[in-house]
Amino acid sequence: MGKDYYKILGIAKGASDDEIKKAYRKLALKYHPDKNKAPGAEEKFKEVAEAYEVLSDKKKRDVYDQYGEEGLKGGVPGGTDGGSTFTYAFHGDPRATFAQFFGSASPFQTFFDLGGGGGPRMFGFHDDDMEMDDPFVSLGMGNARNAGPGGAFRSHSFNFHGSPNRNKDKMQDPPIEHDLYVTLEDITRGCTKKMKISRRVLQPDGSARKEDKVLTINVKPGWKAGTKITFQKEGDQGRNKIPADIVFIIRDKPHPLFKREGSDVRYVAKISLKQALCGTVVDVPTLGGDKIPINLTNEIIKPTTVKRIQGHGLPFPKEPSRKGDLIVSFDIKFPDSMSQSVKDILYDTLPN
Repeated sequence: MGKDYYKILGIAKGASDDEIKKAYRKLALKYHPDKNKAPGAEEKFKEVAEAYEVLSDKKKRDVYDQYGEEGLKGGVPGGTDGGSTFTYAFHGDPRATFAQFFGSASPFQTFFDLGGGGGPRMFGFHDDDMEMDDPFVSLGMGNARNAGPGGAFRSHSFNFHGSPNRNKDKMQDPPIEHDLYVTLEDITRGCTKKMKISRRVLQPDGSARKEDKVLTINVKPGWKAGTKITFQKEGDQGRNKIPADIVFIIRDKPHPLFKREGSDVRYVAKISLKQALCGTVVDVPTLGGDKIPINLTNEIIKPTTVKRIQGHGLPFPKEPSRKGDLIVSFDIKFPDSMSQSVKDILYDTLPN
């Protein structure tokens, strides 16, 4: 029995697009990991994202309504030429779905009040027009207090509130976190991202003015998703408080061909049953843009067959001169129907 996406969103099967959006908005904010730390909340957040992606897309929804989750993901006839199939696989990153819907991958800065100090306030990166391929990305901060000079450093720690100096913690606003989506190509070669922020700076006479600043992030080859880059004391400047740090968190942007598995990347080659049984040559794309042929003419390809192309994965974070492997698995397309004569030939030819 497959997943019931309507039940996950708490809506009826005939729900309108607006009802689907409203249900997703409510549940995504409820279960977002930045707010909800209860056991199972993160998995629920992922389920809600997948349900929304299917039901908000007319073609996916039509296939799901007719064939269920198994048909949707297993492949059903869906091509205009009558010979191709329609398949769907959730990309696995609910934050990407959230970012596309809300314009920010973390509601923690934009949607939820953060109490403390002088009362409730909002931190927010106003990035509705954010496009990571542009050289500059504008980020604006709300009523965060304090700003000051500070450099960036890389950290794998996800705990920014455990300082033994509690008095210092009370004098500094919480870190302002923002997801930074990078492609696997960016991770392969390393890249530089420039993020433009707007912050409030106090003048000697006590007045405040707006200041724009560009923060440069040097993404190193092989960095893992979850890596944090911290710019100390770059938040808004207020009275009697230390400026908040700005933290960028590396996230994988979904890739159309590859999926990261540690320092390895996986590619799924689609072949026909005829090719699987009789042999074929598969041209495997790489992150570098070229293709590597794999000669499989003398072997039978099974659904469990896996090939490894060494050294064509992602760089190791601590040893970027070495790379992981490109893992090739196979998706074998079976025919939708066969004539009786073909069945007879196969029956007489294939071993029991």
